[in-house]
Amino acid sequence: MTPTQLGEGIDRVDARVKTGGRAEYATDAAYPGLVHAVLVQSKIAAGRIAALDTAAAEAAPGVLAVIGHENAPVLHEAPDRASSLPPPPLRDDRIRYHGQTVAVVVADTFEQATEAARLVRVTYAADPPVADLDHPDAEHDHDPFGTDGGTGDVDKALEAAPVRVERTYRTAANTNNPMGPFATVACWEGDHLTVHDCTQGPSRTRADLAAALGVPPEAVRVLAPYLGGGFGAGLRTWGHTVLAAVAARQVGRPVKLVLTRKQMFTSVGHRPDTRQTVRIGATRDGRITAIDHRAWQSLSMTDINYEPVSHTSQSSYASPNITTRDVQVRLNVPAPGSMRAPGDAQGNYALECALDELAHELGMDPLELRLRNYADEHPVTGQQWSCNDLRACYETGAETFGWARRDPEPRSMRRGRTLVGYGMAGTSFFFYQADCAARVTVRADGGAVVESAGMDLGTGTYTVMTQLAAELLGLPVEGVRMVMGDSSLPAAPSAGGSGLTGAMGTAIHTASRHLLQSFLDLVRDDASPLRGVALDGVRAEGGRIVRTDDGRGEAYTAILARHGRDALSAEGSAESPGQDGAVVPTGPYAAKFAEVHVDQDLGVIRVARLVTAAHCGRILNEKTARSQLVGGTVGGIGMALLEETVTEPHTGRIANPTLGDYLVAVNADIPRLDVRFVGRPDPTTPNGTKGCGELGIPGTPAAIANAVFHATGVRVRRLPIRIEDVL
Repeated sequence: MTPTQLGEGIDRVDARVKTGGRAEYATDAAYPGLVHAVLVQSKIAAGRIAALDTAAAEAAPGVLAVIGHENAPVLHEAPDRASSLPPPPLRDDRIRYHGQTVAVVVADTFEQATEAARLVRVTYAADPPVADLDHPDAEHDHDPFGTDGGTGDVDKALEAAPVRVERTYRTAANTNNPMGPFATVACWEGDHLTVHDCTQGPSRTRADLAAALGVPPEAVRVLAPYLGGGFGAGLRTWGHTVLAAVAARQVGRPVKLVLTRKQMFTSVGHRPDTRQTVRIGATRDGRITAIDHRAWQSLSMTDINYEPVSHTSQSSYASPNITTRDVQVRLNVPAPGSMRAPGDAQGNYALECALDELAHELGMDPLELRLRNYADEHPVTGQQWSCNDLRACYETGAETFGWARRDPEPRSMRRGRTLVGYGMAGTSFFFYQADCAARVTVRADGGAVVESAGMDLGTGTYTVMTQLAAELLGLPVEGVRMVMGDSSLPAAPSAGGSGLTGAMGTAIHTASRHLLQSFLDLVRDDASPLRGVALDGVRAEGGRIVRTDDGRGEAYTAILARHGRDALSAEGSAESPGQDGAVVPTGPYAAKFAEVHVDQDLGVIRVARLVTAAHCGRILNEKTARSQLVGGTVGGIGMALLEETVTEPHTGRIANPTLGDYLVAVNADIPRLDVRFVGRPDPTTPNGTKGCGELGIPGTPAAIANAVFHATGVRVRRLPIRIEDVL
């Protein structure tokens, strides 16, 4: 490839569409005869519905239907535990959490549906909820992900270790809170359903809806070309989406259902809270001899949520003895779901804080401790990394930050009455790439169209895939149009897990190669200098296919015109690479360095600056990649100092379901965020990418917490860190 299209920080190709108000979100979908649905949600966390009185609501002006558990159609369970489909809504009279949907009201207008929803009368037979992670009656699911494991004999190694730390850490539940409330518009035309949804995976939502409704997948089309934020909330097909389709079928008209902000706290998942115990043993020169990481996290009563928390400790540092254990605790809380860097965000915080505590016990520089225990290979499996430049992240980050200026003594650095602290953490994110398909077409006018069902979460997928296709086809960026967010296109995985760039990029790479081969197969006439040339003997540049031996070639337009073709298309696919070989595919890495200022008298904590040095493989667009790491870091600052979804243990009610009470980081909370990219392309994918969208959060809370300790001498082992914790 020539280096002209990739790596440059070009503006987003969808920027003008969005800033001009032409981007079509789910709430923008309009149909003749569109009506509105509003949810009615439970006021208790446990028990059952003794009576559901809908008479007043049904008699209200404009009301078309009130659907509850007594008249809801049969909805089907998820086909397997790997599905992203939660248990069906309105399936029985049982109440499992505060905010559970107990009815949906459909009316001609949103105002009529909202008013009628207030008229639904629910009588409950309440039970005491189990809503706290430490509740003695809570049911525990051990090793729910099948990821527990390790190597060696941890207990024996810990007993023999000259230096040991054993600490317990807690992280709060966080709620995704994208700017745009989730919405669904559903329309039936005969037996065919079209859904406009706030989903991060149109292909997956199509399969989920077909399974829930008992219809063939080809009878469902899901559209999500744009999304007003998700952070993982759109990775599952939630109950309101299914109910919008149910309501539309029942009333025979298109239905729009928009969640309120309060309903966003109970209806589309959240990051589960955790309690984690980490035990580390080491020699006096800082060699780690044992790591034991155990994590407990909240889960709803009947749902599933794949979120290994302790598993990050199996691959982070070299040690001959490692054990990790995960437990999910079933509670009367809304179903958790993925929130940016699920599992790793919480697990990394505990591990990296424990390492900082070990460094303090040893009297060793925290950076030196991590460098001394860098894992040259996977500590448990012994596999070689496909590409791991974490050492370069440490070195570049430390130099950029000025780590050498750190006085190691806690509470020793000041600016007047402000305590100054330096903290750092290492981090990685697991490798993820699912199967993906794409179609590439070159038209008679020389332009190209690239199609895949995957969607742009806001991360810049439209842009980087346009750049990549332009590079592979030898076209200018403006000559390529990317079409996504439609389940009728070639199937693609959800936008999540830092995996879509690798999957879709590989599919587009394969499709582009297949397309070039199709052009070579087409030119069988003697007039073409490409006749009989093998694919490895050509390259694409300037809208042409060119021989690499003598530079002769032809334009796409000339080949298509001579053969009377309007266009030529080819498809390609990517498959998830195996994990069982001598080399294990590895995700991105980073080192985080934070400076915090703590008011000595008031205890107010401010992040003064934060440096991220990241190894994300080949960077397709530095501008969008940096934006991803900056955005994730902002979320990490929120996780460290601000964000907490508060559930009342005696009622199961979320006490702060508004953006006035649930604190998120705003501009005044965010300092200068410096991002540096280091390292090599990863050979796992043909484009050398690793992904970086999830990497911003892990490491950030730990670096901040470690800096707070360095500033104040107070070790806080729970997130978010509050003023009263350091006073």
